[in-house]
Amino acid sequence: MEFVLRLLAAGAVGYLLGSVSSALAVSYAVSRKDVRNYGSGNAGATNIARLFGMAAGVATFLLDGLKTVASMALGRLIGGYDGFLLAGVTCLLGHCFPVYFGFKGGKGVSVGAALGLMIHWKVFVIIVAVFFVTFFLTKRVSAGSVMCAVTFLPAELIAGFRDWKTLVMGGICGLTVLIMHRGNIKRLLQGTEKPFKPRKLRSPRQKKK
Repeated sequence: MEFVLRLLAAGAVGYLLGSVSSALAVSYAVSRKDVRNYGSGNAGATNIARLFGMAAGVATFLLDGLKTVASMALGRLIGGYDGFLLAGVTCLLGHCFPVYFGFKGGKGVSVGAALGLMIHWKVFVIIVAVFFVTFFLTKRVSAGSVMCAVTFLPAELIAGFRDWKTLVMGGICGLTVLIMHRGNIKRLLQGTEKPFKPRKLRSPRQKKK
């Protein structure tokens, strides 16, 4: 019973920290506006970079990574390795569906990258390499993000993981990111996904459907 309570606590900590939106914090700091009303409507590093420039995008990415690291570190303290994995998953879910902001958050890429780093540096290197190669070839962040999601579980296997708990976590992470990118995947298949171009904030009514 104590173990179950510890796991529940680790999961709750991960979700509540994951629900803290770095993108909203950066957008309010830069413009006092809600980034979800601009561009793609996504509260993530890519939309921030498109609207406010690369520096703001990188800051958002790093802040998302820090909350992931904090979530998983606390999860390990509370519930051991199982708590570590669970806090990572719930942090990702909190990022995508934040309780503080009407369950409308980001698409999980920055958190997923940090998850890979926390699992093993080899996993991180593989998925980041896949992202940059895909982005270089396509000029589309969404394509790189989708390929990262697809690669996460195989990257764990390449890194030598065979325990089912870690592999299930990797599968959940990859699947969640893919689901959050379903609109992008549709546009990629249709050839209508726009290439990535960081820029300054323009009209508040440029939200994609």
